[in-house]
Amino acid sequence: MVPLSFAGEEWLLTEGRALYWPRERALLVADLHLEKGSFFARHGQMIPPYDSRETLERVALAIRETGARRVITLGDNFHDSEGSARLEPHACGMLEALTKAVDWVWITGNHDPDMDARCGGSLAEELEVGGVILRHRAQKGETRPELSGHYHPRLQVKVRQRMIRRPCAVVSANEDVDGKPSGRMILPAFGAFTGGMNAADPAILTALQPAERIDAVVPAAGKLARFNLWRSAA
Repeated sequence: MVPLSFAGEEWLLTEGRALYWPRERALLVADLHLEKGSFFARHGQMIPPYDSRETLERVALAIRETGARRVITLGDNFHDSEGSARLEPHACGMLEALTKAVDWVWITGNHDPDMDARCGGSLAEELEVGGVILRHRAQKGETRPELSGHYHPRLQVKVRQRMIRRPCAVVSANEDVDGKPSGRMILPAFGAFTGGMNAADPAILTALQPAERIDAVVPAAGKLARFNLWRSAA
């Protein structure tokens, strides 16, 4: 885990694509897309059906590593709203154990707006915790501190004639209505079967406006690596 300054305090970004908030003892993960494998199987594309187990194992590891007492997911928890009904018994048992061990809140997303928390936890469309807005999709024009998912950002950089692609967080910096430093962050997709969008894609840069600067950040060799994506001309 590496420290990351955001919204006036220190957070921890894990190697496994999760964000830990020490003050709230909260682990934040985005875009689990549980039961994506079974969704595609229903539509004739046969892929291994164990993505939910793998994703939940990674959540459990992040909880152990951070000591989190709360988990907040940032939408697209299941690949579709019926995903929780398809969750096989072993994975459902894993999820029930996790939701009993910690305070678990599902923020719903565009893939699962009508999901059923049948394996535990509570549901919300968005939350405000400690002055930070938690929602699935970044809201253009938002000036308050905000954490979101949705875009599955992935850093694409060329190193020694070789293209490297890694999931990353995208962080913007600006000032709020009172002139105080603020910022917004889009987390990388956490799920085992999730692809990615170029972190510099105009859709991501537009979603984080207004901003003075936008960077991609990734843990690298125990440190936080920061890559310039966009700077204001002003």
